[in-house]
Amino acid sequence: MIKVNHPEYIVVEGPIGVGKTTLAQRLAATLKTDLLLEQAADNPFLPQFYQHPETSALPTQLHFLFQRARQIESLRQTDMFRQARIADFLIQKDRLFAQVTLTDAELELYYQVYNHLTLEAPAPDLVIYLQAPVDTLLSRVQERGIDYERSINESYLKRVADAYIEFFYHYDEAPLLIVNTEDINLASGSEDFNLLLNYIRELPPGRRFFNPQSLEHHF
Repeated sequence: MIKVNHPEYIVVEGPIGVGKTTLAQRLAATLKTDLLLEQAADNPFLPQFYQHPETSALPTQLHFLFQRARQIESLRQTDMFRQARIADFLIQKDRLFAQVTLTDAELELYYQVYNHLTLEAPAPDLVIYLQAPVDTLLSRVQERGIDYERSINESYLKRVADAYIEFFYHYDEAPLLIVNTEDINLASGSEDFNLLLNYIRELPPGRRFFNPQSLEHHF
């Protein structure tokens, strides 16, 4: 077992545009751990989904589901789950997005497929849940300039953000750190990121909130 002074398996989660992949990459580089990323760009149905969600939602979700199953199986075979690592997704996010995007009939089919797959990822040692207001999410999505994301609208982002709020309100499978990213810079600045890093290293179990203003004099 690798000896580290931080949780060994950290997942960064949150709605589209909140900055979870950027933070996961930065944490992995700083903590010198393996990095596991969801591969949205590899989903050939995603551009179609943002243009025509009513016809492309089901294949988009099934592609993500099968992709996640392959990732978990690959990790199980390589014993990566026993190593220190950072990921930018929870396996449960597939069901969350399915519930937001699919019709009742499509969701029933999705669940039939889901229940026949082996999706037994271990619980993280820490989940960092990033939040931001919907207008901030929309602004960040537009700023990062991915062509197929330009059609994402405020209504869709609100449904996704609300689904995350509901999901994490009930989440109790791992220690949870909730971070409102509206007024802090975890992507490129050093001050807020270092405060978060120190906070993670001393974090007690349970559900916590990260507020840099109240922490900056404690480290």
